[in-house]
Amino acid sequence: MSVLQKLNDYRYVVPKSFRPGMKIEGLIYADEELIKQIEKDQTLDQVANVATLPGLVGRSLAMPDAHQGYGFPIGGVAAADMEKGIISAGGVGFDINCGVRVLSSDYHIDQVQPNIDQLLNQMFRDIPCGTGKSGLVDLSFEQLDEVLENGAHWAVKNGYGSYEDLHHIEETGKIPNADPGMVSARAKKRGRNQLGTLGSGNHFAEVQYVSEIFDDNAAKVFGLWQNQIVVMIHSGSRGLGHQVCTDYLEIMQEAMPQYGISIVDRQLACVPIKSQEGQSYLKAMAAAANFAFANRQMMSHWTRQAFARVIGNGNLKLVYDVCHNIAKEEVHIVDGSRKKVLVHRKGATRAYPKHRPEIPQDYFEIGQPVLIPGSMGTCSYVLVGTEKAMEETFGSSCHGAGRAMSRTAAKKSTTAEQLIQQLKEKGIHVRGASRSGLTEEKPDAYKDVSLVVEVVHQAGIARKVAKMIPIGVIKG
Repeated sequence: MSVLQKLNDYRYVVPKSFRPGMKIEGLIYADEELIKQIEKDQTLDQVANVATLPGLVGRSLAMPDAHQGYGFPIGGVAAADMEKGIISAGGVGFDINCGVRVLSSDYHIDQVQPNIDQLLNQMFRDIPCGTGKSGLVDLSFEQLDEVLENGAHWAVKNGYGSYEDLHHIEETGKIPNADPGMVSARAKKRGRNQLGTLGSGNHFAEVQYVSEIFDDNAAKVFGLWQNQIVVMIHSGSRGLGHQVCTDYLEIMQEAMPQYGISIVDRQLACVPIKSQEGQSYLKAMAAAANFAFANRQMMSHWTRQAFARVIGNGNLKLVYDVCHNIAKEEVHIVDGSRKKVLVHRKGATRAYPKHRPEIPQDYFEIGQPVLIPGSMGTCSYVLVGTEKAMEETFGSSCHGAGRAMSRTAAKKSTTAEQLIQQLKEKGIHVRGASRSGLTEEKPDAYKDVSLVVEVVHQAGIARKVAKMIPIGVIKG
């Protein structure tokens, strides 16, 4: 790590001299402890590799939860000039619009904790979860196309939640320019029966309580208060989004020679944004993102029903819903001038400050909620976007804790029974679709989310608002 230039306690520059072909610098947000963890995998190399791509502006960024991914690091952010830059499917990721939403309740923890097992059982019955799990809704391909075009708007129109929810979803739950015709038949076949499902891996639905408030004003505006029960849902576009990424990686790899693009890692396959292949991918990506928005909206509806059946009131208000894996056309200040750029956020969260037209009207004087989930059995956070993020990170922040241990290593180091008992001793009840799904997501397989969030907070690219601790977890 001697090659890094330490700017301050939370910023490390990767100079262009680090690797031949770097067109821009890299910048890693981390403290000394997180830098040691980043050193253990290929994150630094991937930050540098991204910096070799044509048409990027600013810096190749890595958030404090960054770890090795496919081509781009997970926790990576890069912005491409809309006229001269590229779009990379690996810079978005396989689980397109993997994202998080938080629902707030009217309940104090004491009103829910005595019934947490019954509530978890009901949620586990109502929300399908697990690898390849089919959903409760049998869509025709024509209906699926409507979902891909309209996202959460389709879900609300069909009785899953209310129109008020849409105001508290990034892009109101419907990314424009989605074209179902750009999504392959195979991708549609994989996703058709998965709408309204949690999936596996690090996805979850958690019943949490607000354990600490850091910003009274922002918390009040977001509707959060001490010891309040909230629900956090973390899921994405399932097999459909994975197949969209797979399809377009192949298309991009084949198309690069005709555009004179050479790359240092084939996983960075990319094409010009303005190319036919680039535009087709962006339309397919938007469609997959809309599937994910509808997916989380439907699971929210079933969560509300579970609360109504068990606790007596399903009045859960959507605080916000954010994308993690996405590329979006935005306007940012680059070298002192306003410029249209395509921001790749792979395992990163938009973190817009107050007075931005893109955020909900009722949050206009506070800023956009930034939702940071922890790993299973650890705390999660709500933060708020800042002007500093607009200046440095194209309005971006971290998206979670970030893996510190491979899934294989995690499974070897504990049993499901041991893990469930350990979590129960902490007051956390767990339901899982598989034993391996639980062990590979054990808490110490991830970095310390509080450490990650503290770096974000101290660096000023998002500001802490509230901390939540789980009392009940559903895993795929």
